[in-house]
Amino acid sequence: MSYKSILSIFTLSLLLSCKSEYKFVLKTPQKIQSNEELTISISEQNNKPIDSVQFSIDSKKIVSNTNSVTLNISNYTLGRHDIMVIVFYENKTEKVTQPIYFMADTAPDVYTYKIINTFPHDKEAYTQGLEFYNGFLYEGTGRKGTSSIRKVDLKTGEVLQQKDIDAQYFGEGITIFNNKLHQLTWQSGIGFVYNLETFEKEKDFKYTKSREGWGLTNNGEKLIKTDGTERIWFLNPETLAEENYIEAYTNKQKVEKLNELEYINGKIYANIWQKNSILIVNAISGKVEGVADLSGLKTEISKIQKLEEQDEVLNGIAFDKENNRIFVTGKHWSKLYEIELFKKK
Repeated sequence: MSYKSILSIFTLSLLLSCKSEYKFVLKTPQKIQSNEELTISISEQNNKPIDSVQFSIDSKKIVSNTNSVTLNISNYTLGRHDIMVIVFYENKTEKVTQPIYFMADTAPDVYTYKIINTFPHDKEAYTQGLEFYNGFLYEGTGRKGTSSIRKVDLKTGEVLQQKDIDAQYFGEGITIFNNKLHQLTWQSGIGFVYNLETFEKEKDFKYTKSREGWGLTNNGEKLIKTDGTERIWFLNPETLAEENYIEAYTNKQKVEKLNELEYINGKIYANIWQKNSILIVNAISGKVEGVADLSGLKTEISKIQKLEEQDEVLNGIAFDKENNRIFVTGKHWSKLYEIELFKKK
């Protein structure tokens, strides 16, 4: 066979290959507010024919008879979702994927506060978790070698009962659920369940999907946990395994470093690590509905004690459901405050 013939065959093969090669273009916004309609479409770069497509978000199929689909996303949780399109063409299939971020539909309301009461608080307590239960405060403290669980008299600040945990663990958030006290540890991947009356440890539980333990609360049905990211996990009440999560988002961005938690009137209240503020998060969607600036409390406590700027910050939220009272304190703060939150005008 001549050189020219070989060259002709190679050229024809190359042309046929280029002719049959498809390149798909998936059009979707990178982020979108939850009150907007989402339109997803796919096409071939050179307008080559597509037989059919199958759209899905997070593996849930979306019905469409065309190469595009428009849908209402108001019922989706906020945060990252994965769009996948399976394209059928020339007896072939190809999968095209792209992440998208659902943002809140409005900016969070801004709250301020007033101090209702001030109570003594043990300034040796490196507060990581706080809860009000049956007339007493329960507190979890941190740092390796000084981590503990405590029962505290609200009015006097006196520690009525205390159990120190093994020095290898850095204690984190606590909550009382099903008449047991639950405690997280920071980076050990393990939590503890205690007898509420004796503080004797009854069992351990491991984090199944997240790497760290930060804040802990419950909604009466499931435990609710943070891990230092924007994610808020919901734990199975029996196995304590992390089953699903929401992500905390404003209308502009995710909010990370969610720390100590409290479930108050259907909302999740969360400290942000190293910030003297509280977020109010929708427990279903993850929308940050409110933010309360409590930096004035740090200014107040700084009048009577010296604080380490980036460490001894606001941390600890407790709620007295019966009397509708909110209590807050900080790491090594000598005071605990009962406050009332209200929207700024």
